[in-house]
Amino acid sequence: MDNTPGPRAGRKEWTALGVLMLPLLLVSMDVSVLYFAIPSISEDLEPSATQQLWILDMYGFVLAGLLITMGALGDRIGRRRLVLVGAAVFGLASAAAAYAHSAELLIAVRALLGLGGAALMPSTLALVRNLFHDEKQRAKAVTLWTAVLTTGISLGPVVSGLLLEHFWWGSVFLINVPAMALLLALVPFLVPESSTGRPAAGPSVTEQPATEEPANGHPANGHPANEQSTAGGRPRFDLLSSALSLGALLPVIYGVKEWARHGYAPVPALGIAVGLLFGFVFMRRQRRLEHPMIDLGLLGRRAFGGPVLANLLAMFATVGMAVFFSQYLQSVLGQSPLTAALWSLVPAAGVAVTAPTGAALAQRIDRAYVMGGGFALSACGFLLITQLQTDSPLWYTLLGGSVYAGGLVAAMTIANELALGAAPPERAGSAAAVLESGQELGGALGMAILGSVGAAVYSRDMADGVPAGVPHADAVRETLGGAAAVASELPGAVAQTLLTAAREAFTHGMGIAAIGAAVAMSGAGLFSVVFLRGAGRAAAPVPDEPAAPDHPPASHEAAL
Repeated sequence: MDNTPGPRAGRKEWTALGVLMLPLLLVSMDVSVLYFAIPSISEDLEPSATQQLWILDMYGFVLAGLLITMGALGDRIGRRRLVLVGAAVFGLASAAAAYAHSAELLIAVRALLGLGGAALMPSTLALVRNLFHDEKQRAKAVTLWTAVLTTGISLGPVVSGLLLEHFWWGSVFLINVPAMALLLALVPFLVPESSTGRPAAGPSVTEQPATEEPANGHPANGHPANEQSTAGGRPRFDLLSSALSLGALLPVIYGVKEWARHGYAPVPALGIAVGLLFGFVFMRRQRRLEHPMIDLGLLGRRAFGGPVLANLLAMFATVGMAVFFSQYLQSVLGQSPLTAALWSLVPAAGVAVTAPTGAALAQRIDRAYVMGGGFALSACGFLLITQLQTDSPLWYTLLGGSVYAGGLVAAMTIANELALGAAPPERAGSAAAVLESGQELGGALGMAILGSVGAAVYSRDMADGVPAGVPHADAVRETLGGAAAVASELPGAVAQTLLTAAREAFTHGMGIAAIGAAVAMSGAGLFSVVFLRGAGRAAAPVPDEPAAPDHPPASHEAAL
């Protein structure tokens, strides 16, 4: 890796980062903001059970399916331009969602929200790559980016609950509108444009791994980097590759989520098979193209492909355990949804400590060791979760959550920074999209695999735990929520016996799933140390240099 320091960012660049964090926060919040609003939406719009699921899932499906397309599009037309387009679409769709008068319309505008979110997410991370050329400053910027992303997902239910205390359900969408308007007003003045052949202000610093891997000019597919260009000097956008990537990601994520929700069924299994087939065709096409949507040579590098896999494993554990954690707070410890959502923010304290600490350590020692340490810390947190009982104190639950969340975000921050450093600036959008697509797939797999493990343990424990004569025994044996619903219609003593058995079975299932998460994180840590050692070696410390002539003088803002 080239350790020559790039120009240091000043006040303008750090202000631009703050502006870019705003859409990232809102886009990540929209993944979970409907958790509390769905009962009010159901009462108002009266959707069918299938429509209700699509209201919840449509945003995430479209977002995941279009990430690769939007990352490549931003590389070609300009990332700032795509951020502005995404902000306009996201703002308009939010206003339409707030006043939707039917379930069908709400599903459609949730798809538009996913389109806007897919335009915003990879572009913000790619612009971070092009705004911050100094390695230390970029590490701090990526730390903030990762922390905002994970915080937004946790903050969504809290914001939703607070708004629904005072306003109608449309308010959870309407809060996006002024934020997107502010983004449209500030981005043209603060964020420089960057795209293929047109980097952001300041000299481009392409960091290559110090390995035998091919340089960017000669990717592994054998094609030279002199891409066929349009009249404007940019490579043509490949619509067929875009359709193939959509056909690969959407059916796989849909199939995995449906499998997790309802168990094996022919349609989800067929969806996964179709998606894998489209994925195979997509990868074959990328190998033949002169300017592919995904540079397979870049993906094959340890310094990029390794962090993609590490991030996938991190999201596998994060999303896989999130459902258990929130259900445990509400259904086992008996907290209200809003109280549980507020307490679930406490693990952010662990993130606030470990993420900057990991970034600082990565400036002194090999990043692979820092990633491995983060994954090891998260494994310890999951092992703490395995010791939870139905009467465990709240502080112990929050301690386990803080430890595993802090370790995961620390590892993900280093993985993001390592991958961005390995990606050439002109491919930053595509690189960011691949990272985020891996995260989406990891989350879906975590929900399916860890969720299925927990559900299987629950069902097995409840096979003999249902008192004789209890109605709807199948629902009781399927979920804790089903057991609670049935118990509400039973006499006091029988209801308490049923609830006690169901809570113990759920806690046992959560513990077994946490063991699976701990094993996955141990494997991720071992992978980071063994396979990424040397690819992520920290740069030699260099003295602070003055800003480049076209940057404001480096001041205390540059040392955030």
